[in-house]
Amino acid sequence: MFGIIIVAVVVILVIILVLCLGAYNSFVRLNNRVEEAFSTMDVYLKKRWDLIPNIVETIKGYAKHEKSTLEEIVKLRSEAYDSMDINGKVDANTKLSQGITKLLAIAEQYPDLKANENFKDLHQQLSAVEEDIANARKYYNGTVREFNDKVLMFPSNIVAGICGFKAKKMFEVNEAERENVKVEF
Repeated sequence: MFGIIIVAVVVILVIILVLCLGAYNSFVRLNNRVEEAFSTMDVYLKKRWDLIPNIVETIKGYAKHEKSTLEEIVKLRSEAYDSMDINGKVDANTKLSQGITKLLAIAEQYPDLKANENFKDLHQQLSAVEEDIANARKYYNGTVREFNDKVLMFPSNIVAGICGFKAKKMFEVNEAERENVKVEF
């Protein structure tokens, strides 16, 4: 009888160990997917980051009295992108999105600027990059949601707590981006 109890306890411990190892491996796989998703989005964010100075310089010639808006965008852009962590990149790009919205609203006020071939080309590039960012953001947020579900749901939350896996930040649209851009002439 005592031997059967020992065997049952060992079998239960082995099952628990296998489940824990499976959960840990699942966290590693999901974490790698989140990192891969962010890396994909990061390519587009960096592309937009590099496109901003060209747009600002093009608009500067037409909108001299909009100096404060342009300076705000240049200031946001002046941080070293490559040295930021994921959360820093998300925050910086959220602020940059607000600045781009203001910048394009300013551009709407200048028909000559809108007709400028250089500006039209930059605007098209920016539109394409913004679309790529939106698609990459959807994929990134989907992988983060899947990871966060695993971190927060029982019994995998026990393994997450023991192994130090924490919920990750979604790349969300802020309130300013949800509002319509107000263009005044």
